[in-house]
Amino acid sequence: MHTSNKLSIEKGEILPLMEEFYTIQGEGYFSGTASYFIRIGGCDVGCHWCDVKESWNEKLHPATPTDTIVKNASKYGNIVVITGGEPLMWNMEYITKALKNIGKNTHIETSGAYKLSGVWDWICLSPKKTKLPLQEVYDQANELKMIIYNKDDFKFATEQAKKVSANCKLFLQPEWSKRDKMTPLIIDFVMNNPQWKISLQTHKYLNIP
Repeated sequence: MHTSNKLSIEKGEILPLMEEFYTIQGEGYFSGTASYFIRIGGCDVGCHWCDVKESWNEKLHPATPTDTIVKNASKYGNIVVITGGEPLMWNMEYITKALKNIGKNTHIETSGAYKLSGVWDWICLSPKKTKLPLQEVYDQANELKMIIYNKDDFKFATEQAKKVSANCKLFLQPEWSKRDKMTPLIIDFVMNNPQWKISLQTHKYLNIP
């Protein structure tokens, strides 16, 4: 890799862009809200049920000038959601400051497994057993979104909830392929543990990105 490109990537001036699109946020606290999504390639957390495994290999996604990504985002809405992959594998300082400079609210969806970088209005933390979050991400998370694939995940969710702040919003979300089986269990759990709320992948029901 050319030295100048390597430095640009380290500074976050270039990012492996997988896709970008304007849609309705389908999950969690901001479900139903118009949002511009920026999906960054690269992830080594390795969730077996991940529905965007094509994002894992950052080399498959073009190294894109961050200024170009920000310019594209400037045309749509107030909320910009940076997701992946695992976006915190990359330096998020440059892109978030640039987005804030044009008046955008910056949201991130992360496993929390990497050091927190960037300026964020909302941090959605979705911990994975394969690579647990860093404490600094637990501390700053605004939303804890736990994916429920099997019954053991309720125990994991309860353990993770103890690590976030008292102000963090708690959500349980059925893994899409197990939604018919797990949703009734989630309903019972939330009714018995009302500090939690249910998150659904409503964008899939609506057949939108």
